[in-house]
Amino acid sequence: MQNSEFISEWKVLQNQFDSYEKFSLIIKLASIGLLSTAFLINNLNYYTFFLLLVLWLQDAIWKTFQSRIDSRLLTIEKQLLNSAEISSFDEQAFQFNSHYLENRPSTLGLIIEYAKQAIRPTVAFPHVFLVFILILRILD
Repeated sequence: MQNSEFISEWKVLQNQFDSYEKFSLIIKLASIGLLSTAFLINNLNYYTFFLLLVLWLQDAIWKTFQSRIDSRLLTIEKQLLNSAEISSFDEQAFQFNSHYLENRPSTLGLIIEYAKQAIRPTVAFPHVFLVFILILRILD
């Protein structure tokens, strides 16, 4: 396998990985904007609470897909690292979707994967604080 194919795939996937990070930040900023707007118009209610939870879950789903890209990037990097050596590593370039399909969990597994992503500190922040602030205001 030519290293140039792996390098090309790595470049595309790394760009996508970085793009997912940016959109995760946009989701977080949307949550902050939603709660700020609800405060400004004095409309703090359970509807806002559920919207915040939906945005949090969307962020977790987004980060889960990003982690799949990460998995493929690590595979490619391992192949590139081993390419100078004689290895039994048998990987082909441009197999992102095949790689995902081979490792795709069941529906319950996907839900568990989303939940694990949701509680990671890089995903949970600022969602936990926004939900906590809203609950305090609703119960006040």
